Amino acid sequence: MEKHTFLSLLFHFVVFIACSSPSSSILLNDRSFEISNLPSSRAEKLIRELNLFPKLDVNVIDVGDSPLASSEEEVPSIVERSFRFPNIVSHSDDGASVEDLGHRAGYYKLPKSQGARFIIYFEISNLPSSRAEKLIRELNLFPKLDVNVIDVGDSPLASSEEEVPSIVERSFRFPNIVSHSDDGASVEDLGHRAGYYKLPKSQGARMFYFFFESRKNKKDAPVVIWLTGGPGCSSELAMFYENGPFKIDKNMSLSWNEYGWDQVSNLLYVDQPVGTGFSYTTDKSDIRHDEKGVSDDLYDFLQAFFAEHPKLTDNDFYITGESYAGHYIPAFAARVHKGNKAKEGLHINLKACDCFFFSYCVNGRLVFTSKILQGFAIGNGLTNPALQYPAYPDYALEMGLITQSEHDRLKKIVPLCELSIKLCGTDGTVSCLASYLVCNTLFSGVINHAGGVNYYDIRKKCEGSLCYDFSDMEKFLNLQSVRKSLGVGDIEFVSCSTSVYQAMLQDWMRNLEVGIPTLLEDGINLLVYAGEYDLICNWLGNSRWVNAMEWSGQENFKATNEVPFVVDGEEAGKLKSYGQLSFLKVHDAGHMVPMDQPKAALKMLKRWMENSLSGGDDVATTTTTTTEGDDLVAQM
Repeated sequence: MEKHTFLSLLFHFVVFIACSSPSSSILLNDRSFEISNLPSSRAEKLIRELNLFPKLDVNVIDVGDSPLASSEEEVPSIVERSFRFPNIVSHSDDGASVEDLGHRAGYYKLPKSQGARFIIYFEISNLPSSRAEKLIRELNLFPKLDVNVIDVGDSPLASSEEEVPSIVERSFRFPNIVSHSDDGASVEDLGHRAGYYKLPKSQGARMFYFFFESRKNKKDAPVVIWLTGGPGCSSELAMFYENGPFKIDKNMSLSWNEYGWDQVSNLLYVDQPVGTGFSYTTDKSDIRHDEKGVSDDLYDFLQAFFAEHPKLTDNDFYITGESYAGHYIPAFAARVHKGNKAKEGLHINLKACDCFFFSYCVNGRLVFTSKILQGFAIGNGLTNPALQYPAYPDYALEMGLITQSEHDRLKKIVPLCELSIKLCGTDGTVSCLASYLVCNTLFSGVINHAGGVNYYDIRKKCEGSLCYDFSDMEKFLNLQSVRKSLGVGDIEFVSCSTSVYQAMLQDWMRNLEVGIPTLLEDGINLLVYAGEYDLICNWLGNSRWVNAMEWSGQENFKATNEVPFVVDGEEAGKLKSYGQLSFLKVHDAGHMVPMDQPKAALKMLKRWMENSLSGGDDVATTTTTTTEGDDLVAQM
């Protein structure tokens, strides 16, 4: 595999906790986590190599002994300085001098403390092909490719970006595709489009998207948008391997996907955040760092898309996706709902007001708003890390990935993970980066003990940088005939962007569940589904946050029995529903449910949009109660 160097941000940190008296442990909510009792195991070895935990006791000092000032009040929240270690070779192997590289150290004053400071060391450099890179690759901490940041003159749209409208869309036909689908529809008859949208809140960013009209009922079918996670992985992964209209065959030809979600919806795939897939920018400042930036971009795109397709504005609208989209989706859903309630929209100046396709009129002006959001669905997502990360040891033990002793050792790290997430809060600060590193020792501890397991599907071995071989997609999208058909010019297709991934690290440990109850109370439906063999965003962690979420229907939801989710007369999963909330554990599936169980996934989407998840053409009439342990089943 071709090696790519990339901008890395490495944090080595020590936590200094201020206490009223010296202690031999870190106080964690009336419990203590003994640093000295970390296990002598592969997990500890990994922790030591990453320098995640110091070997010494906690530093509790007198105020007057602070290295920063005699009066801590006079010191800013961050104190940083450039440094050079003594006795260091002046130049690195690639010729860079110590003076040229950005090596800095500093203290960060924790706002939610009496007197605690993080010490932070970081360096910005090109990560070498070394032991450090190998470790990062093994932990899957960074995807393999960089971001699309191009010169203005290299834009595929025009020599002058100012001359290009906000949305540029074209019909396309992929080469080497079977002319007719199984139901007789021809490629020429179906509306397959691709386009670029110019983000208004950017210096020069363009968001790429695919749009597929429904094969069967494009006039009335709902509009469904799909978001892939990463963060920084393109939605083409789902389009070609999960729920899109086509599948890629080994000879680089395309065949129709019998269970594509365009069977029941008008389907949108968006390459986001900017820098992912075919999306690009001419300015690095356009790379997003949090959910506000991501959701604002998606909302602006949605407004422009419905303006381009006004006949779709009366159709129901649903947001779907998986993995890190467990962050994107709640934030995006909240943004759409906020816009609808505030009557935001694109103003189109008309002398007379015709509201046939639009929501309302004001003073003779036509005011556009997107269709009211009907629901959002999260598949094997990361939504509430504080409840999902502690589930790793429990899930791994139940599935036979680790021993009881290894489980017990990993559980000792859980309090420190929980503390770090608490410090992170919901603001996405520097402490969130520390939390990311601490909590991922739980995941890496399982992986190291399990030995080569595919953490997206524990029934399989991990092969390649993403544990799957998606190279055919990259080969196909880099065919000159395909690029010409899509109008992307020389823009490089970035399946997973390292720069986007790194930019979103401060967002990783944030709890995005906090905005969901308001959506439920306002009548918007949520479906959380999870394949039972996924480790990285496992069903257990997802069920825990769903059950723990505080809303008016919480107690009734928890008290509701599971029912079988039946497809073609066979149980395809376990379903639990009350009011606007549904949770579905999908049998015989890993992280990517539509790839592993395409028929069940299509049935799931169709029934959910029809408000008949437990009914439809395969009515489930029997109920079951759960007999597994409370810790494992999370009150289900």
